[in-house]
Amino acid sequence: MSIGNSPEDERPFEDGSEEARPSIGRALQQARIAAGLTVDDVSTATRVRLPIVHAIEADDFTPCGGDVYARGHIRTLARAVHLDPAPLIEQYDATHGGRPAPTSAAPMFEAERIRPERRGPNWTAAMVAAIVAVIGFVGFTAVKGGDEGTTDVADGTAPTTSAPATPTPKSDKTVDETPVPSDGAIAAAPQDKVTVQVSAADGKSWISAKDHNGRLLFDGLLKQGDSKTFQDSERINLVLGDAGAIQLYVNGKKIEDDWQPGAVERLTYTKGDPQAG
Repeated sequence: MSIGNSPEDERPFEDGSEEARPSIGRALQQARIAAGLTVDDVSTATRVRLPIVHAIEADDFTPCGGDVYARGHIRTLARAVHLDPAPLIEQYDATHGGRPAPTSAAPMFEAERIRPERRGPNWTAAMVAAIVAVIGFVGFTAVKGGDEGTTDVADGTAPTTSAPATPTPKSDKTVDETPVPSDGAIAAAPQDKVTVQVSAADGKSWISAKDHNGRLLFDGLLKQGDSKTFQDSERINLVLGDAGAIQLYVNGKKIEDDWQPGAVERLTYTKGDPQAG
């Protein structure tokens, strides 16, 4: 102790500003309350899980899973409650050993990081190889067939000629090219489910189909010649934008309804049908 100095003069200088500075969690909590937000509101807006938000506001960064994730969560929460994240990140670095060496990878602190999908096999190369093999086989067969014909002529054996095929006369009746279920498909329709096939026979039409739970099975445009098949354990609900262009098969049986072109029809079919819903 120096002679002539009071004990107060011997105390080390204390920076009052550091004592007044709130912790990271306290600063985030105060800003959230000032913004009129709950912890649930912040978790929903940032997609940071609720337990992590609670832990950070309590200055517990263990659930973050590391310094990189902790800095990312601090930055995300600060922006959600309208705080500048830079001072909070500096405060975190000062109390947790500074920033790590920079990495060339993109930021990895997203709340719900989606892992890249594993690449599948190269089907294109396999298809090319298969096509080349088929072409080679066809060429070999054609060459072999030509050689056999030449051998017959050289030996003096008259090559066998087949009678020309009689052309099948064309029918004057126009054939309906709209795809229809075969007898096998009709017989294969499950008895414990309702099966509905929608075909755009006479033009394009918008259709919508839902199952008995209201789940949307299809909502879009069917071009002429296209068809869709829907199946459910109890009920299929349909909306036809142009019923006059549609041909329906329910549980393997054709629905014979005289719908007008441009008419909108709302239909329901169950396992006991066919009958208009």
